[in-house]
Amino acid sequence: MNREKRTAIYSALRKRMPTPTTELNHQNPFELLISVVLSAQATDISVNKATDKLFPVARTPRTILALGVNGLRPYIRTIGLFNSKARNIIATCRILIERHDSEVPRTREELEALPGVGRKTANVILNTAFGEATIAVDTHIFRVSNRTGIAKGKTPLEVEKRLVRLTPDEFKKDAHHWLILHGRYVCKARKPLCSECPIIAWCEYTRKELP
Repeated sequence: MNREKRTAIYSALRKRMPTPTTELNHQNPFELLISVVLSAQATDISVNKATDKLFPVARTPRTILALGVNGLRPYIRTIGLFNSKARNIIATCRILIERHDSEVPRTREELEALPGVGRKTANVILNTAFGEATIAVDTHIFRVSNRTGIAKGKTPLEVEKRLVRLTPDEFKKDAHHWLILHGRYVCKARKPLCSECPIIAWCEYTRKELP
C-alpha cells in the first residue's frame, strides 16, 4: 500500500470521526491510567461500569491506596483478572505517591515501570492523556492494520513500528482511535461490515476475500 492510499484511508476515517477519543470514562490522566489497566482482557463497557462506582468513592492515588487490595476488589470484581489488577493498581498508586508526587509520569520508561503497565497501556496514556503521536496496537488495530494492508506485521510491536513510520504526520495523533473504533464497530473479527465501510475502496481485504 502506498502513501496515497494510506492518506485516503485516514482522510475517510477522519471525515466519519472528526474528533475520535477513547470510550473509557475518565476526567484526568490518573483515571485514564486506572481504566486502561483494568481494560486488559476486558471490554470498555465493563470497565466503565466498574469505574462509575469506584471513582465517586476513590479517584486519586491516595484515596485508592487507602482502600487497599481488599477494599478495591469489590469495585472491580466483575472484571477479568480482578485480583491481579487490584494488586497492580494498589502498587501503582504507592509508586505514584512516593516517586511522582501523585502525578502520572509522562515518559514511556516511567509508565512501563508501573505494575500492570506495558507498552500498549503506556502508548494509550501518552496519546490520549498527553497528546503525543503514539499508536497503541490492540487486537482491533492489529487486525485492521493487517486486513486492510495499511501496516502489516506478525506481532503488535511490528505493526506499531510500521504504523508510526508509514502514517502521515497529520493523522498520527488520532490514528490509534480511528483504527480501534473502526475495528470495534465496522471491521469486526468474524463478520466485517464491508457494506458499511468508509474505506472499502482502498482495502486490500475486499480485493482478496470478496466476490
